[in-house]
Amino acid sequence: MNLILLRPEETGTSDGSATVRLTGRRLEHLNKVLKAEVGDSVRVGILGGLMGRGEIVAISRREAVLAVRLDSPPPPRLPLSLILALPRPIMLKRVLAQAAALGVQHLFLINARRVEKSFFAASPVREGDFSPYLENGLEQAMDTVAPTVSVHPRFSPFVEDVLPGLAGRARLLAHPLAEARPLAELVPRPPLTGPLLLAIGPEGGWQGHEVVSLGQAGFVVFSLGPRILRVDTAVPALIAQIGLLLGRG
Repeated sequence: MNLILLRPEETGTSDGSATVRLTGRRLEHLNKVLKAEVGDSVRVGILGGLMGRGEIVAISRREAVLAVRLDSPPPPRLPLSLILALPRPIMLKRVLAQAAALGVQHLFLINARRVEKSFFAASPVREGDFSPYLENGLEQAMDTVAPTVSVHPRFSPFVEDVLPGLAGRARLLAHPLAEARPLAELVPRPPLTGPLLLAIGPEGGWQGHEVVSLGQAGFVVFSLGPRILRVDTAVPALIAQIGLLLGRG
């Protein structure tokens, strides 16, 4: 936890100065990990707002009291939205944290032929609460703005009804085809610019008709190479490549 996240209702403000009281997991982090004492200063941020410092005014096993000053904006986000074939639940929790940590703007969780139906009935999709996993990523990366997440249990309606309304100068489809070119070879100069859409399929790849449908929607197929990667490996690897290409001169 490199940043202690606060909620606007805990401070009554999204910026400026405030006094907050912490319990639970955040208090445990102060006591056990940071071994914080009165007078120490820790990094804090309002969820969806500014970041700053919090000076510990009082601390015990029951609560910590912080005098908070918020005066810094969160880091810029990538101009990237991620379309992801819904992975199994344990993998999804990791990917949610990674997407938040890497600055993704929006995450579309969609169906595909190789996605098991049970995944849509599992937590956290069933409950619709992705915040614990997104906030874990924000705490790690020192950010306060989480990606928005939407769930689309039918592939064709997503492609036909949702995709046309999404902005994306570049639409990129990751797929382990032998003939697909690497991402760097597909991106022209000057540097890649946003907004971008990146589609990542199941670990076995997209089915043929899915590739065709997404191709008709403007997606260009590229490959990371001959290795078939797990989703929680492919997501950060691909986002890192795009981040480099966005800044390429």
